[in-house]
Amino acid sequence: MCAERLGQFVTLALVLATFDLARGTDATYPPEGPQDRGSQQKGRLSLQNTAEIQHCLVNAGDVGCGVFECFENNSCEIRGLHGICMTFLHNAGKFDAQGKSFIKDALKCKAHALRHRFGCISRKCPAIKEMVSQLQRECYLRHGLCAAAQENIRVMVEMIHFKDLLLHEPYVDLVNLLLTCGEEVKEAVTHSVQAQCEQNLGGLCSILSFCTSAIQRPPTASPEHQLQGDRARLSRIHRGEASLHFSAVRGPRGERGSRSHPQAQARGRAGSQGTQGPSGSSEWEDEQSEYSDIRR
Repeated sequence: MCAERLGQFVTLALVLATFDLARGTDATYPPEGPQDRGSQQKGRLSLQNTAEIQHCLVNAGDVGCGVFECFENNSCEIRGLHGICMTFLHNAGKFDAQGKSFIKDALKCKAHALRHRFGCISRKCPAIKEMVSQLQRECYLRHGLCAAAQENIRVMVEMIHFKDLLLHEPYVDLVNLLLTCGEEVKEAVTHSVQAQCEQNLGGLCSILSFCTSAIQRPPTASPEHQLQGDRARLSRIHRGEASLHFSAVRGPRGERGSRSHPQAQARGRAGSQGTQGPSGSSEWEDEQSEYSDIRR
């Protein structure tokens, strides 16, 4: 139930956000012809957008966020590359030497990869988005995102804004990688995102946190104890069924024997409880001889 509500809420938020952004984009950059409208409906980057991006990449400089700005306002709705680049540059002064080196090398790696891979990729929007996500992961990991985050946890956490996670996939890729950078970084990022979620969505985040903790709550008994308990219950059930079956089979003879020898039934029930030592076998033999006397 909790997972379904979370999925429905996130889907609704993304749909509303996409609708607002698309409405603003249509008003500012209306389609210029049927070809552009057809490309958008098929999930492809329009030819006009492709030519514009390629021209922009050629003229963009190697320093700054110019390369990432080329991917703003496109028909595939690939957004956030320029914003996350500017966020890193604005906060670079708060990082230590290792963090500054990471920012410089990672942004340069991403810009170089975008410039060289865009001309070789399909115009289909899913393919372009996957390419962007993949090169981001490669550049972040290659240049030591986790090492920089572990030494600059506070600054890295301050860069994460909850609303960006709902609107821009590059921020989601960054946060997902940060969650793999050790328990300290994971705890700081999780606490920050949950706090911002409560500020923006109110009590809904508390409900979702409760549901998550309830799902992850460990069992009250260890698996070994549960297994032993199950075996004991099965053993008791098995013994009870065996005793019931044996009594049912012996029932008719017991009725015939009760007419002359009532004590034979008691000895028969005592013998039906299983192996109880030498006395059990002797009683069984006595009972058989008594039954033989009755039949004679």
